[in-house]
Amino acid sequence: MSPRRRLVYYLLLNALVSACVTGTILFFYDRANRADCGPSAVIPTLPIATSPVSGEIKVEIVSVIGAGMTASEVVVIKNNGADPVVLTGWFLQDKDGNTYTFPQLTLYPDGTAQVHTAAGVDTARDLYWGRVSPVWRSGELASLYDAHGNLRDTYTIP
Repeated sequence: MSPRRRLVYYLLLNALVSACVTGTILFFYDRANRADCGPSAVIPTLPIATSPVSGEIKVEIVSVIGAGMTASEVVVIKNNGADPVVLTGWFLQDKDGNTYTFPQLTLYPDGTAQVHTAAGVDTARDLYWGRVSPVWRSGELASLYDAHGNLRDTYTIP
């Protein structure tokens, strides 16, 4: 075998061994430092502002649009107060116990959030429940609770 050909084989073998070693190191590093993704996972978050202690928290259900049609069902929540309100842990609930819990979200004065029943990608204003069947019906009562389970508002769906 010529020296040139032997050099090419050594270079290819070196590249293969280097790729395997790097892949193995990355695999074990990822396994050791990855957060658990199971149901009890604790997801680290940035510190968030707390709801004001003084003053009235005036977060209300403004409307429920498209009741009975999963693709168009939307609950509109509005902060009618003068201070920002952290909605993290707040939840919407119907009489059957279907519950949507708000993710990390701060609702600023005069700000609104829309909770869509269907699946989608959450944005700062639009939140998605990810359900395949409708939740709300005409005449039903939609209830908004804070993170401590205190009833904050109700809305009767027309």
